[in-house]
Amino acid sequence: MTKVVIDECRCKGCALCTLGCPQGLLRLGRTLNRAGFFPAEMIPGGEVKCTSCALCAQMCPDLAICVFRQKKSA
Repeated sequence: MTKVVIDECRCKGCALCTLGCPQGLLRLGRTLNRAGFFPAEMIPGGEVKCTSCALCAQMCPDLAICVFRQKKSA
């Protein structure tokens, strides 16, 4: 299973990650962060559908997204 961590304090709500996700698993949230932006969030159930491509993290200009992949057993 993939774990996508979005640092809500760093996110400025530019929505580039939502455009970069080929699965459409990210959206802008409805709650403002401390800086007054709507940070990105994973849609409900998105963690299961995520393919760990990390395009969301690559698109983020603020380095607010980290993608962690589970190691596969040999």
